Amino acid sequence: MIYSRSVGRAKIYNVLEYSGPTHAADFVFPELDVKDIKPHLSWLAPHHYNVRLERFIVAMQLWVMHIDDKVIVIDLGVGNHKKRASERMNMLNTLTPLWLAAAGADPKSVTHVIVTHFHPDHVGWGTRMDDGRWVPMFPNARHLMPKVDFENAHAAYLKGDKGVISGSFVDSVLPLYEAGLIDLIGDGDVVAGCLEAEAMPGHTPGSLHFRLRSEGKEAIFAGDIMHSPLQIAMPHINTWIDAHAEQARTTRALFLKRAAERNALIMPVHFGWPHCGYVRGDSVKGYRFEPVEPDARGE
Repeated sequence: MIYSRSVGRAKIYNVLEYSGPTHAADFVFPELDVKDIKPHLSWLAPHHYNVRLERFIVAMQLWVMHIDDKVIVIDLGVGNHKKRASERMNMLNTLTPLWLAAAGADPKSVTHVIVTHFHPDHVGWGTRMDDGRWVPMFPNARHLMPKVDFENAHAAYLKGDKGVISGSFVDSVLPLYEAGLIDLIGDGDVVAGCLEAEAMPGHTPGSLHFRLRSEGKEAIFAGDIMHSPLQIAMPHINTWIDAHAEQARTTRALFLKRAAERNALIMPVHFGWPHCGYVRGDSVKGYRFEPVEPDARGE
Protein backbone atom coordinates (compact mmCIF):
# COMPACT_ATOMS: atom_id res chain seq x y z
CA MET A 1 0.00 0.00 0.00
CA ILE A 2 2.88 2.40 0.79
CA TYR A 3 6.05 2.79 -1.27
CA SER A 4 8.88 5.31 -1.09
CA ARG A 5 11.49 6.87 -3.34
CA SER A 6 14.11 9.58 -3.00
CA VAL A 7 14.60 12.49 -5.38
CA GLY A 8 17.53 14.57 -4.18
CA ARG A 9 16.79 15.60 -0.62
CA ALA A 10 13.08 14.82 -0.98
CA LYS A 11 11.56 11.55 0.18
CA ILE A 12 8.38 10.70 -1.69
CA TYR A 13 5.71 8.13 -0.83
CA ASN A 14 2.78 7.01 -2.90
CA VAL A 15 -0.19 5.95 -0.82
CA LEU A 16 -2.71 3.79 -2.68
CA GLU A 17 -6.37 4.40 -2.00
CA TYR A 18 -7.09 1.49 -4.35
CA SER A 19 -5.91 -0.04 -7.60
CA GLY A 20 -7.45 -2.52 -10.02
CA PRO A 21 -8.82 -3.28 -13.50
CA THR A 22 -11.62 -0.74 -13.48
CA HIS A 23 -11.80 0.89 -16.92
CA ALA A 24 -12.93 -0.74 -20.16
CA ALA A 25 -10.86 0.45 -23.11
CA ASP A 26 -13.80 1.94 -25.01
CA PHE A 27 -14.90 3.80 -21.88
CA VAL A 28 -11.67 5.47 -20.85
CA PHE A 29 -10.37 5.99 -24.42
CA PRO A 30 -13.40 6.30 -26.74
CA GLU A 31 -11.26 6.71 -29.86
CA LEU A 32 -9.14 3.62 -29.13
CA ASP A 33 -9.78 0.34 -30.95
CA VAL A 34 -9.06 -2.62 -28.66
CA LYS A 35 -7.00 -4.25 -31.42
CA ASP A 36 -4.59 -1.31 -31.22
CA ILE A 37 -3.69 -2.36 -27.67
CA LYS A 38 -2.34 -5.78 -28.74
CA PRO A 39 1.10 -4.59 -29.95
CA HIS A 40 1.65 -3.10 -26.49
CA LEU A 41 0.49 -5.98 -24.31
CA SER A 42 4.03 -7.25 -23.72
CA TRP A 43 4.70 -4.27 -21.49
CA LEU A 44 1.18 -3.12 -20.56
CA ALA A 45 0.13 -6.44 -18.98
CA PRO A 46 -0.18 -7.34 -16.19
CA HIS A 47 0.40 -4.08 -14.29
CA HIS A 48 -1.45 -1.64 -16.56
CA TYR A 49 -3.94 -3.81 -18.44
CA ASN A 50 -5.87 -6.96 -17.58
CA VAL A 51 -6.14 -9.12 -20.70
CA ARG A 52 -8.93 -11.37 -19.42
CA LEU A 53 -11.23 -8.49 -18.54
CA GLU A 54 -9.99 -6.18 -21.30
CA ARG A 55 -9.76 -3.39 -18.76
CA PHE A 56 -7.10 -0.88 -17.89
CA ILE A 57 -5.71 -1.06 -14.40
CA VAL A 58 -6.19 2.33 -12.78
CA ALA A 59 -4.72 3.30 -9.43
CA MET A 60 -6.10 5.93 -7.11
CA GLN A 61 -3.28 7.35 -5.05
CA LEU A 62 -2.01 10.29 -3.06
CA TRP A 63 1.60 11.43 -3.18
CA VAL A 64 3.36 12.45 0.04
CA MET A 65 6.62 14.37 -0.04
CA HIS A 66 8.94 15.12 2.87
CA ILE A 67 11.49 17.83 2.18
CA ASP A 68 13.31 19.98 4.74
CA ASP A 69 10.68 20.76 7.40
CA LYS A 70 7.70 20.35 5.08
CA VAL A 71 5.17 17.55 4.72
CA ILE A 72 3.33 17.92 1.42
CA VAL A 73 0.38 15.92 0.07
CA ILE A 74 -0.12 16.11 -3.69
CA ASP A 75 -3.64 15.28 -4.92
CA LEU A 76 -6.30 14.02 -2.56
CA GLY A 77 -7.95 10.93 -3.98
CA VAL A 78 -11.64 10.16 -3.59
CA GLY A 79 -12.13 10.30 0.18
CA ASN A 80 -14.44 8.38 2.46
CA HIS A 81 -18.23 8.57 2.65
CA LYS A 82 -18.55 10.79 -0.43
CA LYS A 83 -21.67 10.30 -2.58
CA ARG A 84 -20.55 9.99 -6.20
CA ALA A 85 -22.29 8.97 -9.40
CA SER A 86 -19.43 6.66 -10.34
CA GLU A 87 -19.75 3.27 -8.64
CA ARG A 88 -15.99 2.91 -8.21
CA MET A 89 -15.88 6.16 -6.22
CA ASN A 90 -19.20 6.07 -4.37
CA MET A 91 -19.18 5.92 -0.56
CA LEU A 92 -15.69 4.51 -0.11
CA ASN A 93 -14.61 3.49 3.36
CA THR A 94 -10.86 2.87 3.33
CA LEU A 95 -8.05 3.21 5.84
CA THR A 96 -6.35 5.92 3.80
CA PRO A 97 -5.85 8.24 6.83
CA LEU A 98 -3.97 5.45 8.61
CA TRP A 99 -1.87 4.77 5.50
CA LEU A 100 -1.08 8.48 5.20
CA ALA A 101 0.07 8.47 8.81
CA ALA A 102 2.32 5.50 8.00
CA ALA A 103 3.90 7.70 5.32
CA GLY A 104 4.52 10.42 7.91
CA ALA A 105 1.50 12.51 6.90
CA ASP A 106 -0.89 12.40 9.83
CA PRO A 107 -3.45 15.17 9.44
CA LYS A 108 -1.96 17.68 11.87
CA SER A 109 1.60 17.36 10.58
CA VAL A 110 0.85 18.16 6.92
CA THR A 111 2.08 21.66 6.02
CA HIS A 112 0.93 21.90 2.40
CA VAL A 113 -1.70 20.26 0.22
CA ILE A 114 -1.43 20.61 -3.55
CA VAL A 115 -4.20 19.86 -6.04
CA THR A 116 -3.33 19.45 -9.74
CA HIS A 117 -6.87 19.92 -11.02
CA PHE A 118 -10.54 19.86 -10.02
CA HIS A 119 -11.95 16.38 -10.45
CA PRO A 120 -13.60 14.41 -7.64
CA ASP A 121 -10.79 11.84 -7.45
CA HIS A 122 -8.24 14.59 -6.76
CA VAL A 123 -9.93 16.63 -4.02
CA GLY A 124 -11.75 14.05 -1.89
CA TRP A 125 -9.49 13.86 1.15
CA GLY A 126 -9.63 17.61 1.55
CA THR A 127 -12.33 16.92 4.12
CA ARG A 128 -13.56 14.23 6.48
CA MET A 129 -16.91 13.70 8.12
CA ASP A 130 -17.11 14.86 11.74
CA ASP A 131 -20.39 14.79 13.62
CA GLY A 132 -22.44 15.17 10.47
CA ARG A 133 -20.43 17.90 8.78
CA TRP A 134 -17.44 18.11 6.48
CA VAL A 135 -14.34 19.51 8.15
CA PRO A 136 -10.78 20.00 6.85
CA MET A 137 -8.72 16.82 6.89
CA PHE A 138 -5.45 18.77 7.16
CA PRO A 139 -6.33 21.76 9.36
CA ASN A 140 -2.79 23.17 9.61
CA ALA A 141 -1.99 23.01 5.88
CA ARG A 142 -2.18 25.64 3.19
CA HIS A 143 -4.13 24.19 0.28
CA LEU A 144 -2.68 25.24 -3.09
CA MET A 145 -5.23 24.91 -5.89
CA PRO A 146 -5.33 25.92 -9.58
CA LYS A 147 -6.91 29.35 -9.84
CA VAL A 148 -8.66 28.69 -13.15
CA ASP A 149 -10.33 25.46 -12.03
CA PHE A 150 -11.36 26.91 -8.66
CA GLU A 151 -12.88 30.04 -10.15
CA ASN A 152 -14.81 28.04 -12.76
CA ALA A 153 -16.22 25.69 -10.12
CA HIS A 154 -16.97 28.48 -7.65
CA ALA A 155 -18.80 30.53 -10.29
CA ALA A 156 -20.95 27.52 -11.21
CA TYR A 157 -21.72 26.92 -7.53
CA LEU A 158 -22.72 30.56 -6.98
CA LYS A 159 -25.12 30.24 -9.93
CA GLY A 160 -26.84 27.37 -8.15
CA ASP A 161 -25.00 24.29 -9.41
CA LYS A 162 -24.59 22.30 -6.19
CA GLY A 163 -23.44 19.27 -8.19
CA VAL A 164 -20.38 20.94 -9.70
CA ILE A 165 -17.47 18.49 -10.17
CA SER A 166 -19.81 15.65 -9.22
CA GLY A 167 -20.64 17.23 -5.88
CA SER A 168 -17.03 17.31 -4.72
CA PHE A 169 -16.83 21.11 -4.72
CA VAL A 170 -19.49 21.28 -2.00
CA ASP A 171 -18.24 18.47 0.23
CA SER A 172 -14.47 18.57 -0.36
CA VAL A 173 -13.45 22.10 -1.44
CA LEU A 174 -16.00 24.61 -0.15
CA PRO A 175 -15.34 23.80 3.55
CA LEU A 176 -11.64 24.57 2.95
CA TYR A 177 -12.50 27.86 1.28
CA GLU A 178 -14.80 28.84 4.12
CA ALA A 179 -12.05 28.00 6.61
CA GLY A 180 -9.60 30.28 4.77
CA LEU A 181 -7.19 27.46 3.96
CA ILE A 182 -7.00 27.85 0.15
CA ASP A 183 -4.38 29.74 -1.86
CA LEU A 184 -5.00 29.99 -5.61
CA ILE A 185 -2.03 29.45 -7.90
CA GLY A 186 -1.11 29.36 -11.58
CA ASP A 187 1.66 28.89 -14.11
CA GLY A 188 5.11 29.72 -12.78
CA ASP A 189 4.18 29.94 -9.12
CA VAL A 190 6.59 28.25 -6.71
CA VAL A 191 4.78 26.54 -3.87
CA ALA A 192 6.15 25.33 -0.55
CA GLY A 193 9.48 26.77 -1.66
CA CYS A 194 10.28 23.72 -3.78
CA LEU A 195 7.64 22.94 -6.41
CA GLU A 196 7.15 24.98 -9.58
CA ALA A 197 3.67 24.96 -11.10
CA GLU A 198 3.48 24.55 -14.87
CA ALA A 199 0.20 25.04 -16.75
CA MET A 200 -0.99 21.86 -18.48
CA PRO A 201 -4.52 22.72 -19.70
CA GLY A 202 -6.70 20.30 -21.62
CA HIS A 203 -7.81 17.68 -19.14
CA THR A 204 -9.33 20.60 -17.25
CA PRO A 205 -8.91 24.27 -18.18
CA GLY A 206 -6.70 24.94 -15.16
CA SER A 207 -4.70 21.71 -14.86
CA LEU A 208 -1.22 22.14 -13.41
CA HIS A 209 1.67 19.85 -12.80
CA PHE A 210 4.44 20.44 -10.32
CA ARG A 211 8.17 20.28 -11.00
CA LEU A 212 10.63 19.30 -8.26
CA ARG A 213 14.34 19.91 -8.69
CA SER A 214 16.74 18.85 -5.95
CA GLU A 215 20.46 18.01 -5.93
CA GLY A 216 20.59 17.54 -9.70
CA LYS A 217 17.50 15.28 -9.78
CA GLU A 218 14.08 16.10 -11.16
CA ALA A 219 10.56 14.77 -10.72
CA ILE A 220 7.16 15.90 -11.97
CA PHE A 221 3.89 15.38 -10.11
CA ALA A 222 1.87 14.92 -13.27
CA GLY A 223 -1.78 14.74 -12.20
CA ASP A 224 -3.90 13.42 -15.08
CA ILE A 225 -1.81 14.46 -18.06
CA MET A 226 -2.11 10.72 -18.75
CA HIS A 227 -4.29 8.00 -17.24
CA SER A 228 -2.26 5.10 -18.61
CA PRO A 229 1.33 4.66 -19.83
CA LEU A 230 -0.24 3.64 -23.14
CA GLN A 231 -0.62 7.38 -23.73
CA ILE A 232 3.16 7.68 -23.71
CA ALA A 233 3.38 5.29 -26.67
CA MET A 234 0.15 6.65 -28.20
CA PRO A 235 0.04 10.31 -27.09
CA HIS A 236 -2.78 11.21 -29.48
CA ILE A 237 -5.42 9.24 -27.53
CA ASN A 238 -7.56 11.17 -25.08
CA THR A 239 -9.77 10.08 -22.24
CA TRP A 240 -13.50 10.69 -22.34
CA ILE A 241 -13.17 13.27 -19.59
CA ASP A 242 -10.57 15.51 -21.23
CA ALA A 243 -12.36 18.86 -21.39
CA HIS A 244 -10.59 20.16 -24.51
CA ALA A 245 -9.43 17.36 -26.80
CA GLU A 246 -6.98 19.16 -29.08
CA GLN A 247 -5.52 21.16 -26.23
CA ALA A 248 -5.05 17.95 -24.24
CA ARG A 249 -3.08 16.41 -27.13
CA THR A 250 -0.90 19.50 -27.51
CA THR A 251 -0.26 19.62 -23.78
CA ARG A 252 0.58 15.91 -23.63
CA ALA A 253 3.09 16.28 -26.47
CA LEU A 254 4.75 19.16 -24.63
CA PHE A 255 4.80 17.21 -21.38
CA LEU A 256 6.44 14.15 -22.98
CA LYS A 257 9.08 16.29 -24.69
CA ARG A 258 9.95 18.07 -21.45
CA ALA A 259 9.94 14.92 -19.33
CA ALA A 260 12.26 13.09 -21.75
CA GLU A 261 14.65 16.02 -22.12
CA ARG A 262 14.77 16.68 -18.38
CA ASN A 263 15.23 13.00 -17.44
CA ALA A 264 12.45 13.64 -14.94
CA LEU A 265 10.76 10.96 -12.86
CA ILE A 266 7.07 11.29 -13.72
CA MET A 267 4.53 10.62 -11.01
CA PRO A 268 0.97 10.52 -12.40
CA VAL A 269 -1.96 9.67 -10.16
CA HIS A 270 -3.47 6.72 -12.00
CA PHE A 271 -0.65 4.49 -13.33
CA GLY A 272 -0.53 0.88 -12.19
CA TRP A 273 2.52 -0.71 -10.58
CA PRO A 274 5.15 0.64 -10.03
CA HIS A 275 3.14 3.83 -10.44
CA CYS A 276 5.89 6.04 -11.85
CA GLY A 277 8.90 6.04 -14.16
CA TYR A 278 10.68 7.83 -16.99
CA VAL A 279 9.72 8.92 -20.49
CA ARG A 280 12.31 7.74 -23.01
CA GLY A 281 12.60 8.54 -26.71
CA ASP A 282 11.54 11.56 -28.74
CA SER A 283 8.70 12.86 -30.88
CA VAL A 284 10.26 11.50 -34.09
CA LYS A 285 11.00 7.91 -33.09
CA GLY A 286 8.25 7.79 -30.48
CA TYR A 287 8.18 7.62 -26.73
CA ARG A 288 8.21 4.67 -24.34
CA PHE A 289 7.64 4.23 -20.63
CA GLU A 290 10.46 3.05 -18.38
CA PRO A 291 8.98 1.98 -15.02
CA VAL A 292 10.99 2.50 -11.84
CA GLU A 293 10.45 0.35 -8.78
CA PRO A 294 10.43 2.00 -5.35
CA ASP A 295 13.39 2.19 -3.01
CA ALA A 296 11.32 0.62 -0.24
CA ARG A 297 7.97 -1.13 0.20
CA GLY A 298 6.53 -0.27 3.57
CA GLU A 299 8.58 1.04 6.46
